Amino acid sequence: MASLPSPRPALLCFFVAVIALSVGPSSAAAATEIVKRVCEKTSDYRYCVAALYSDPRTPNADAYVLAYISFGLAYLNATHTRDHISRLLGSPDLASRSPRLATSLQSCRRGYAAAVAELASAYNDLDSETFAGLAGYAGGGARAAGDCDRAFAGSAYAPLVAGRNRDLKRLCEICTVVSGLFT
Repeated sequence: MASLPSPRPALLCFFVAVIALSVGPSSAAAATEIVKRVCEKTSDYRYCVAALYSDPRTPNADAYVLAYISFGLAYLNATHTRDHISRLLGSPDLASRSPRLATSLQSCRRGYAAAVAELASAYNDLDSETFAGLAGYAGGGARAAGDCDRAFAGSAYAPLVAGRNRDLKRLCEICTVVSGLFT
């Protein structure tokens, strides 16, 4: 004789849905408020909001998760830029065709390698719940982008990395503001 399925799984799903609906909106509203507070302290509010909300965790993020998000975005930018610069440097005969470009790119690659290391250190500090050095790591990332801009000063090749430098500076600014949530 066949038995009816147990109502427990359906009942459990119902309670989980009720709890999620009762908790969800208030935590999402708080996350929206924290993003607003952070982004209002940056030089580009719209960029900040767009960057943070590019991560699906942001609507429910507290300060701790928001720190992971912001430092993660900066780390990805720095890593991708470092790799982009390495690909450019791998171009055949670059040094002989444009020694100044090669020198500028080498300087930028060193700076971005340092930025990646700084931002990885921030992640390690987040993992160990050590927040005191976060703003310094963010500053290190931003300095690398500024150094890269200076390496290309007055060069027709500056646009090769200018947008990426600008984005890293903005992301590191967000990281610095988020770091302030822990003081």
